Amino acid sequence: MRAEVTLDGALIDRFTQRWVIRTGRPVEFTAAHRWLDGPIGSPDGIGEDWIDQYASRRGAAVERGDPQGLLPDFAALAGDGFDVDAVSPAIVDFYENTSVWSVDVWSRWSRWAEPGGRLINALFAHRLRQLSLPTDPLDVAYGMRSRVTGLVGPDGRHLGTAWQRTVRSTGTTIFGGFYGIAMTASARRPSVRVVFPLPNGSLTVFLRPDATRDGGLVLSSPAGGFGDDGAYLVVRPGAGSQGWARRVPLPERFELSTDADGVLRCDHRLALGEHEMLRLHYRLQRPPRS
Repeated sequence: MRAEVTLDGALIDRFTQRWVIRTGRPVEFTAAHRWLDGPIGSPDGIGEDWIDQYASRRGAAVERGDPQGLLPDFAALAGDGFDVDAVSPAIVDFYENTSVWSVDVWSRWSRWAEPGGRLINALFAHRLRQLSLPTDPLDVAYGMRSRVTGLVGPDGRHLGTAWQRTVRSTGTTIFGGFYGIAMTASARRPSVRVVFPLPNGSLTVFLRPDATRDGGLVLSSPAGGFGDDGAYLVVRPGAGSQGWARRVPLPERFELSTDADGVLRCDHRLALGEHEMLRLHYRLQRPPRS
């Protein structure tokens, strides 16, 4: 199977995909590895076309009217060790009605990682219009625009929610992700799953939910093995039932809480192995209900 695969797209993208094929493991998206099944990107780039393409492949209806939530039923995350009722109503409302919330963001790269971030943006992110992490705090000084789109299957079941975020001042796409709830092969409880379509595949991240004593929420992808929560590079040529996946050491941590003024905030840390690369801080605000 490894020798027969044909990959289309830019040379540098195909090089990355070959690395996943050679160092990862074969997976079956319709069987044992269904938890990795999700939208993929065109070899020519990502943008927003992947949403309608995935909807067509699944025979799904696209819902773009407000409100749309990343997790329309937050209670579906309940499981062993996670009490959804311990999470504050504001956080639950953000995930269930994301499209009506505004998002402001501040960013700070670690000094050692910033050159790498700029290189990734130059080689991949800006060209693909995907995973373009801000390297200059002024880029996001005027906030971000969000487009939240729900996908509903032929049986009426919610398949997931697409969240496209662009820089308000430049229109640059920061990322497009597909959000939902899933369980990995070795999980004892559901996780938040985010699929970032890439050429001929995706970056798929599983985040374990935990409640804090003060009603906050922590979503984390700790170190672990294949089948645990974490980040996976997926190669899936032609959206077939077979492909390859490789776990990559990109742990993330989101900490959501309400500050002393009642404002919902989120600290987001992205690392390479044990070394923090990027820290993002979000201020999340909901317009007053009429």
